[in-house]
Amino acid sequence: MELLTHDMPALFAQLGLANDASSVHRFIHEYHLDSHTLLPEAEFWNPAQAGFLRDALSNDADWSATIDQLDVLLRQANCN
Repeated sequence: MELLTHDMPALFAQLGLANDASSVHRFIHEYHLDSHTLLPEAEFWNPAQAGFLRDALSNDADWSATIDQLDVLLRQANCN
């Protein structure tokens, strides 16, 4: 079985967000996560986006690695 991998622009498109490089960069620098907030629980997601993130992570879906990468980027942005 071949595992699908998704990049950050594909994740942003899946979430219904602008997915060009500058939009992804702007999102990561505009929104931050503290050390206590789970990514799907962040206040900047709408219910559908939060549900997608929660389901993908709990099912260890093909999107999980990219979602984890976004999580790290949003937490690093908070440290700068």
